[in-house]
Amino acid sequence: MTFEAEVIAWLPQLRRYARALTGDRAWADDLVQDTAERALARWSAFRPNSNLRAWLLTILRHLYIDQLRGRREIAVDDESAPWRNLEAPHGEVDGLVLRDVQRALYCLPHEQREVLLLVCVEELSYQEASRALGVPVGTVMSRLSRAREHMRALLGEEPRGPVQGPHPGAPQTAPAPKFAPLKVVRNRQ
Repeated sequence: MTFEAEVIAWLPQLRRYARALTGDRAWADDLVQDTAERALARWSAFRPNSNLRAWLLTILRHLYIDQLRGRREIAVDDESAPWRNLEAPHGEVDGLVLRDVQRALYCLPHEQREVLLLVCVEELSYQEASRALGVPVGTVMSRLSRAREHMRALLGEEPRGPVQGPHPGAPQTAPAPKFAPLKVVRNRQ
């Protein structure tokens, strides 16, 4: 299989990750296109026998951060936040749960959201996520733990310990559980 064909094969996963990061279909599509263009232009930088998906996700993440800086939209706290416009499929309770999870995801700090997406949705190992994010494995594990606890609090589950509220240093307790606990889809350490 050629390098180009391998990149094309990963486009659906890149699009899923981009949609989860941005919450915007058009922006996600643009990110995926920019990622594919950059990967194909810099194919010589890819090390054979390494993880192409992790390399592509890293490129996508770097492009996303560059675009966020350009747009100055690091914080998602206004009325135009992507999760405010998400619609659940009509007549489906599962769709409502999905919408709640999506809204909670966009309430997470950026660092927690991206590690949660890489490990739990894209199923990268801690080491692969560490390389993609450019942080130590311990930081990945710490951010993932905080992201899970924050999601539990946002979804109304009982936290396992104090959860930081909207303002640092303001612990709060969540009401009784409503949803099943969040888990790593697959932990390949």
